[in-house]
Amino acid sequence: QLQASGGGLVQPGGSLRLSCVASGFPLSYYRVAWFRQAPGKEREGVSCSGSSDGSIVYTDSVKGRFTISRDNVRNTLYLRMNSLKPEDTAVYYCALRTLGLGRLGYDYWGQGTQVTVSS
Repeated sequence: QLQASGGGLVQPGGSLRLSCVASGFPLSYYRVAWFRQAPGKEREGVSCSGSSDGSIVYTDSVKGRFTISRDNVRNTLYLRMNSLKPEDTAVYYCALRTLGLGRLGYDYWGQGTQVTVSS
């Protein structure tokens, strides 16, 4: 089970940190990711973090502004978002891959947390 939190309303240029607590899965063993879905748009990948190789990938639109990280002791995944823009407004989802058979290749999804960037 994945439980996401940390969303909210923030002004352009502001920051937020999203958290995703995992239950039943040691995060360190699995590839994890953050996705987002804006109204009327498809769900898109924001960032992912590999398990064995430690690889990290960001979509171009968030490079230099967002940072994905994980705390293996707290079994929690984070997404630090700086310099937020109105186009970052979306519901953000955390996801975990075990077999890669689920939606967009991830088998477990958090419930989503709303991020709204507006003045």
